[in-house]
Amino acid sequence: MTSLTIRSYLLLLSFEWDIVRRNFRKVYKRVQAHAVRPLPRQDVSPELSCRAVNVACAVYFKEVQCLQRSATLVCLLRDCGMPASLVLGAQRLPFRGHAWVELGGEVVNDNPSALEKYNILDRC
Repeated sequence: MTSLTIRSYLLLLSFEWDIVRRNFRKVYKRVQAHAVRPLPRQDVSPELSCRAVNVACAVYFKEVQCLQRSATLVCLLRDCGMPASLVLGAQRLPFRGHAWVELGGEVVNDNPSALEKYNILDRC
């Protein structure tokens, strides 16, 4: 898990500048262009990947928001051969945006019932 946690931390760092600058389009394009590895890693599960990202977020130098965390997890899962999707949603009132990760249509990094209040805007 150590290598997954280090990879997660590096991915968080790689998204940092765009998140700070609020260049969400660039984050979206990077995730969209991040291909699924053709040969899946048999030793990595979605649960293990989520734990690695959570540990990386816990030791990160600042609070990690949902878009950065979810973009990181999608890229990590795709690097391990899993076709994960970044899902972007919004709530009307009060207006609030949120990002989460799905794998095979199932939410992997959030509470599915908490997402019922969000309308899905896009998947990549």
